[in-house]
Amino acid sequence: MFLSGRFRGFHVWIAGFIVFISCASVSSKEVSLVRVLLLDNGEVSPSEKLQYIGKLEGSLFINGATFEGTVEVWKGKDSLYLINELPLEEYVMGVVASESGKDWPLEAYKVQAVLARTYALYHMRKRSGLPFHLTSTVNHQVFKKGPYSDDIIRAVEETKGEVLVYGGEPILALYHSSSSDTTEDPAEVFGSSYPYIRPVKVTARLSPYREWKKTIPLREIERATGISGIKDMVILSRTSTGRVKEVGLKTSRSVIRLKATELRRFLGWQNLPSTDFDISRQKDIIIFSGKGYGHGVGLSQWSSLDMVLEGKTYKEILNYFYPGAELKRL
Repeated sequence: MFLSGRFRGFHVWIAGFIVFISCASVSSKEVSLVRVLLLDNGEVSPSEKLQYIGKLEGSLFINGATFEGTVEVWKGKDSLYLINELPLEEYVMGVVASESGKDWPLEAYKVQAVLARTYALYHMRKRSGLPFHLTSTVNHQVFKKGPYSDDIIRAVEETKGEVLVYGGEPILALYHSSSSDTTEDPAEVFGSSYPYIRPVKVTARLSPYREWKKTIPLREIERATGISGIKDMVILSRTSTGRVKEVGLKTSRSVIRLKATELRRFLGWQNLPSTDFDISRQKDIIIFSGKGYGHGVGLSQWSSLDMVLEGKTYKEILNYFYPGAELKRL
């Protein structure tokens, strides 16, 4: 089948998008359905109002990946968007496979399964009635279809329906890839505090981002931030956990203050893996020496792996990172 139009986030022709449909039955069993906007990494959610066009059902091969259930087509101002509607537990399996490391222990997959389910339910309630609940990228949590290992399938099945709740509602189960010393206070990153998330001590012995170094020329920082004439960069302040809070971009006329979280967004998440860094300068190059990957709030995935290898259960790990939240089976 050919669909005319431009699909944002996918490498397709302006005139067509190929979708292969196989004959697959759709279960009539009543289950919770999650709606996921399918995007490529780096793409952001549409800001404009979307108009429903139609839907395709079955097993669909889209942009090199297979998606089950219903895929709806929505039209924005200049683009077409695809929204996959599927049972929650199938979605959780795709997130666990995408967000976790390969060949991780069963207990680590259980941790991720509960987080993925809780995070999804939180957004399903907050965005009820809107075209989609979550995106398929790091803007929310990464979602791709299988294949799945036996341990991933088992982890999702053995934790089926389990979510973290506080005050009877699913919590905002924020998590990130790696912290090396202490996780971050959510107020420092998102401007909001949560009674069930606070900074905790962690390790990340096996993380590829335990320590890192990035070199970025000043001209690239100028291009990314839109600030011209940058002569140097300095750290102006740090958060309570030691991460950089603000940097100063020195020009010939002034020092421009910029939040470190915004600097990450401008430069790209991979180019500046975290805000836990020091800086030095070599000629016209800024050298970032840092630790960790991600915003630092909530559970650190590589730290949870350390805890599993130390013999901790998934329930003990969740309780450590989200004190006060209860694990309930809905």
